[in-house]
Amino acid sequence: MKPRLLWLAAMTILSTLQAAAQPGPTQARPAQEGSAARARELIDQLHLSVLPRESGYLGLIGQSAQTMQVEGHALAVQSQVYYMLTSDRSINYLHWLAPDDTHILIEGGPVDYFIFHPDGKVEKFVLGRNIAAGQRPVVAVPGGCWKALRLHEGANYALMANALSPEFTPDRVRIGEGEAWVKRYTGAAPWATPKFLRAMIGPNWKP
Repeated sequence: MKPRLLWLAAMTILSTLQAAAQPGPTQARPAQEGSAARARELIDQLHLSVLPRESGYLGLIGQSAQTMQVEGHALAVQSQVYYMLTSDRSINYLHWLAPDDTHILIEGGPVDYFIFHPDGKVEKFVLGRNIAAGQRPVVAVPGGCWKALRLHEGANYALMANALSPEFTPDRVRIGEGEAWVKRYTGAAPWATPKFLRAMIGPNWKP
């Protein structure tokens, strides 16, 4: 190679290496998983909003194109949302849903699930990653049940994806209950005390 061409090649390689060594635009690193900063980051990035009355944070994902007939109405076979509990909004207050509601843990937790069946049976599950300790990454709540969720103490957040089948509609949810409901489920499990059940109803108490 001629000296001039060799010099040009050397200069090109040197310029390329120097450019690669220059710092690029500053990119924010994701906050540490499980931290309060990460919770705020997820709320912002996923465009989550406070869910009135039930509490927690909600973000719409979408719904299926397939439909089905429910009581004379065409509903999507499934709809999907993000749902998050945080340390300052740690309870998803008692509510009843017509559709099946399957919760899938994405980050954080654990979360206690309290499920109240119409026949008087109650169940408690823990949504979390420690499967050896009895936790589960998916909790499926049958349609026609009441449920309440509680984030474990010390956890900063729990982010879930919820699949509702058929789709959620505002006319097929009931939020809160009253004295008759508390009496019905009191004693159905060791944790089902009047004080606890009242706390899970929270601000949505019906006199």
